[in-house]
Amino acid sequence: MSKRSADAEGGGAPLKGGDRPEPMDIDDNKDMGEFEDEFEDEFESEDEILEAGVDGRPDAEREAEEAAASGMEVDNGTFIVGRNKLEEGQHLAPDLGTYELLHNLSTPWPCLSFDIIRDGLGDKREKAYPATMYAVAGTQAEASKDKENQLMVMKFSGLSRMERTDDNDSDSDDDDNDEQADPILESKSIPLTSTTNRTRVHQIPSQDPSVPGQTFVATMTESAQVFIHDITPHLASFDNPGTIITPQQNKPVSTIRAHKSEGYALDWSPLVPGGKLLTGDNDGMIYMTTRTEGGGWVTDTRPFQGHTSSVEEIQWSPQEASVFASASSDGTVRVWDTRSKSRKPAITVQVSSVDVNVMSWSRLTTHLLATGDDNGVWSVWDLRQWKGGDEKPAPIASFNYHKDQVTSIEWHPTDDSMVVVAAGDNKVTLWDLSVEIDDEESKDTAGVKDMPPQLLFEHIVEHAKEVHWHPQIPGTLVATGSEFSVFRPIPIVYGVAVK
Repeated sequence: MSKRSADAEGGGAPLKGGDRPEPMDIDDNKDMGEFEDEFEDEFESEDEILEAGVDGRPDAEREAEEAAASGMEVDNGTFIVGRNKLEEGQHLAPDLGTYELLHNLSTPWPCLSFDIIRDGLGDKREKAYPATMYAVAGTQAEASKDKENQLMVMKFSGLSRMERTDDNDSDSDDDDNDEQADPILESKSIPLTSTTNRTRVHQIPSQDPSVPGQTFVATMTESAQVFIHDITPHLASFDNPGTIITPQQNKPVSTIRAHKSEGYALDWSPLVPGGKLLTGDNDGMIYMTTRTEGGGWVTDTRPFQGHTSSVEEIQWSPQEASVFASASSDGTVRVWDTRSKSRKPAITVQVSSVDVNVMSWSRLTTHLLATGDDNGVWSVWDLRQWKGGDEKPAPIASFNYHKDQVTSIEWHPTDDSMVVVAAGDNKVTLWDLSVEIDDEESKDTAGVKDMPPQLLFEHIVEHAKEVHWHPQIPGTLVATGSEFSVFRPIPIVYGVAVK
């Protein structure tokens, strides 16, 4: 099933559940998006800067207050899936009391894909507010404005904790010390002439602790080319105001031209420090690119072949340096060994009757693999049961909750029972596979129609495309859709706070 029509105005299947975006109302003489300083119209610098709301509050909170002021009836009750039903004219708004962190930030065009960049600010920063984080994303401009596309190296800062009013909050002393700030998104833009289908980061640590390592970004585009950029200077420039990024630094250090069609599958090996990249396309071809000792990049022209339709996702094994898995719109997941001279899959398993869009390989329990398909079903598989042949193993868990295709799925980096899922029904859902029906935490949801007890939290993101856990700020998630959403549910509400 093709994910993008050849001509966006000529119909056809959309990419990951979303048509070409409508042009946004942007003044080229102002900053990147709708969040601007209400008292200042000029740039503060050459860099592009956004502020999330003129008063720093989430849109939902501000809209609810405006609705109340205008005399509109606002229902502040909790919406429970299976128990409640939206009446005509009603809309869901987030229960702000269930969030520790919630900020939305806009970009000139929507981003189909992004990746979080690990930083030097430390790990386990769950109480470090206002929070700062770094990411890279590629845009999907309107079809007639492809030349406006860009690869955005971003710094999110001023991400303040939600104000707490509960006197019994055990962290109230910490709250008093939290600095309140306006959320800001700074961006260094690398020009592209095509939509980014997927982008992924690879970081090479320096052997000298006093010297920063290198950060590379691979970008798979609609043009069928894959670009590798060194964004090390772009990241450094955030801490050195006035730094000018040169045109040469914006050029890719390597361009992969092996693919004859566009693709969406892209992954760096976590076990090869120098850099080893897999890319898969709509023709079912998978190519491997490796960084040489001299710092160059070489693509093996012999593709891995086996899928009968487009390769939608690739994941390297977190444990075996020569093993990877691929998911396809042919409904299969295939496991490969790069040492095989035949370039054929070692194991093929039919996991769905429709497109398998996304996949995630657990970094903690390495025999667990999660998949998400076009019907909105996501499943967990035990790779120890995959023996090959005609045998069709069953998933150890499967959930048919989402009402549209799954567009992103990811295991928690430090908890092998936690999974986050994004789908085309505008939902990002948080799941705990350790929850059983008879657990104390699930009494409020057990027996409720269409609500699995493993469902912990639901967050609305319009046109949700991709979601990632932040590896250094525990429990914090970043999602992209019509805009970026940075949020962290309050841990004590897990299991009951579905809005």
